[in-house]
Amino acid sequence: MDAWYLIQTKPRQEMLAKENLQRQEYNVYLPLASIRHRKRGKSYYLPGPMFPLYLFVYLNDGIDDWGPIRSTIGVSKLVYFGKTPARVPSGLIETLRGREDAEGLQIMPDKNFNVGDRVLISQGMFEGYEAIIHAKSEQKRSLLLLSLIESFIKIELDRHSLDHIKD
Repeated sequence: MDAWYLIQTKPRQEMLAKENLQRQEYNVYLPLASIRHRKRGKSYYLPGPMFPLYLFVYLNDGIDDWGPIRSTIGVSKLVYFGKTPARVPSGLIETLRGREDAEGLQIMPDKNFNVGDRVLISQGMFEGYEAIIHAKSEQKRSLLLLSLIESFIKIELDRHSLDHIKD
C-alpha cells in the first residue's frame, strides 16, 4: 500500500537527510516554515523545518526497499508505533503542501489578539510577564497594559513577541 511515513532525523540534519534520501530516489517531503531566531536581543527569521527532527517519506509496502533508509546519512530511524511504521494520513501532507507560499514556506496563521485579551510576553526585557491588550495597530504591533509595582504602564510590542495565555 502506498502511504506517507514518518522519519526521525539526527539533530539539525533534516535537510541532509532529505537530500540523501532524494539521491536514492525516495519521494521525501520536509515542510519548512519561517522560524524566529534570537541573537544579541534581536529577532530575525530564517527558513527551517516546521517539525524539527522529522520528515516524511512516501513508500510502497510491496515495491520500495525500506532497508537503505536507516543507514542514510542524516536519518536516525523510521518511526514506529509498536511494531507498525508510523503512517501519516495523506490528507495531512496535502494540507501542508496547500499552505505553502511561493518560496515553499508554510503560511503560518497570524496571531490574532483582541483588545482585553490576557497575553504572555515571550521576548525582550519584559519576557515572562503577563499583560492585557489595550489597543492594536496596523503594523502588527499591540499596545499593552503591564502591571508593575501595583500600577499599570503602557508598552508597545510586536505581536510575534506575544503568546495567548491558556486558562
